[in-house]
Amino acid sequence: MKKMNVGSSEIEHTVDPVKSVNRRNFLRNAGLATMAGTVVLAACSDDDAPDSTGSTVDLGSGDVGILNYAYALEQLEAAFYIQVVATPFSGMTDAEKTLFTEIRDHEIIHRDFFKAALSTNAIPALEVNFSAIDFSSRASVLGTAKVFEDTGVLAYNGAGKLIKEPAYLLIAGKIVSVEARHAAAIRDMLMPNSAFFAGDDIIDNNGLDGAKKPADILAAVAPFIKTKVSGANLPTA
Repeated sequence: MKKMNVGSSEIEHTVDPVKSVNRRNFLRNAGLATMAGTVVLAACSDDDAPDSTGSTVDLGSGDVGILNYAYALEQLEAAFYIQVVATPFSGMTDAEKTLFTEIRDHEIIHRDFFKAALSTNAIPALEVNFSAIDFSSRASVLGTAKVFEDTGVLAYNGAGKLIKEPAYLLIAGKIVSVEARHAAAIRDMLMPNSAFFAGDDIIDNNGLDGAKKPADILAAVAPFIKTKVSGANLPTA
């Protein structure tokens, strides 16, 4: 099995106890209650329902398709963090495990929220492929986490303009704010005591997060999803 170590070597790490507590509070205040008080999704039209027949899962069209797109990404992230917590990498500190556990819980909430909201229009559970990730390596896990979190923010930002129903856009905005905090926390773990919360690779010249189209995001995460997923019917404008 081929392993992907993100970065040329393991990253040396020391934990500042005070900073670790602040980082945990940073996520806790963002997070587990994020979905509390959100509007209930209106029933989605079956005309927009995805087609899950055959070997490829189609996300569907319209707002249903975009919500299924988000659901697919949340399935991927939840599966990743479930594995990270279940099989801690060598040398994982208690503070790091607490942080990963909180992120895992957020992603499970997001995943389950979309599944319940979409109801019969939800795509099936996707089979992931993590064979290229070395879960025993801190560098591989953090490097992959950085990719997933940055990709998640880019995905929500790019999909926002495609959502027609204001209630759905409100929910997407709340979730992307949590994903951005995840991304910042992971970057801080990679480079503790630095100003690496956001870098030039994700922030544009106007100081804003970047955005990517669903087609680009699906291509980027395809190596990690064994199930074939199609966004061919997603809105583009």
